[in-house]
Amino acid sequence: MRATICRKAHFNAAHRLFNPAWSEEKNREVFGKCFSPHYHGHNFDLEVRIRGEVDPDTGFIMDLAVLGDLIKTEVEERFDHKNLNIECPEFEGIMPSTEYFVKIIYDLLKPHLKGDQQLHITLHETKKNSAEYGDW
Repeated sequence: MRATICRKAHFNAAHRLFNPAWSEEKNREVFGKCFSPHYHGHNFDLEVRIRGEVDPDTGFIMDLAVLGDLIKTEVEERFDHKNLNIECPEFEGIMPSTEYFVKIIYDLLKPHLKGDQQLHITLHETKKNSAEYGDW
């Protein structure tokens, strides 16, 4: 039997969106308040979904406590209350947009799953804005 589990998490991080190849005017036009030279923060809500075979011995796809610990160590402790532009080498050379951020989280978690398990990440930057990335 295949099923999907979901674990949610919350963390806070700051970033600044800008393209160094563009003028200040163009950056301000494209990124608006996200271009602030003083950065700005978000209260991120994360949803991690794993789809896979249910183990008949445990009834689990994966122990949700184990998944929670994985999210805590690989995502929350790495990014919570950090400036993505300055403190997080994962963003070196790339835009710290939610679209890239969701892919980075996927890349951090995927190696910890069994080969036949699928992973899908949803990252909510605000109540209105989110990005998704995953195997389905």
